[in-house]
Amino acid sequence: MRVVEKTGKTVEEAITAGVLQLAVDRNQVKVEVLEEPAKKGLFGLFGKSLARVRVSYEDDIGMLATEFIHKVCQAMKINADTQVSKDGEHWHIDITGPELGILIGRRGDTLDALQYLTNLAVAKRLSERVRIIVDVEGYRLRREETLVRLAKRLSEKVKRTGIKIVLEPMNPHERRIIHTTLQDEARISTFSEGDDPNRRVVISLKRG
Repeated sequence: MRVVEKTGKTVEEAITAGVLQLAVDRNQVKVEVLEEPAKKGLFGLFGKSLARVRVSYEDDIGMLATEFIHKVCQAMKINADTQVSKDGEHWHIDITGPELGILIGRRGDTLDALQYLTNLAVAKRLSERVRIIVDVEGYRLRREETLVRLAKRLSEKVKRTGIKIVLEPMNPHERRIIHTTLQDEARISTFSEGDDPNRRVVISLKRG
């Protein structure tokens, strides 16, 4: 939430000053009148006091995120629509449209970069940390399902052969999916090795 306090000869003048500073529409703000304009001193001989108001605006995180994403898509000459939803503290932005593979990139690298920049842009506007998950045509869900199947298949191979398997480099979220999928396997152990962006999950038999 952004809040400013303003003064003016009238309440409306003070409100207008606050709205202009926040750069939003008048009907989007909440106004609290802190002080009405009134005459000072005996018989008003010393002039009038100014009106003082507190003007606040609750930013729409979903709207800020979609505005940024649309600007990126326009710059890339991509036709795309966005759908916004919220789950607890997380905002979800799903991008839909034709030929959006360029927004996903290799193993989702471009999508991760877009998500990072979107969070950065919105946080800068709000001066606070935000949690925004950006997806393209449900790619993240499909990727998660693929990783779950991969983890289970490779764990069975490790059980049969006793040989550890080192997976391809993954981002922290994808590594977490592998670890979570196999955390209840009695004979299997998982750990990560290496440094980002080349950090990998290792699947091996538990010692002993």
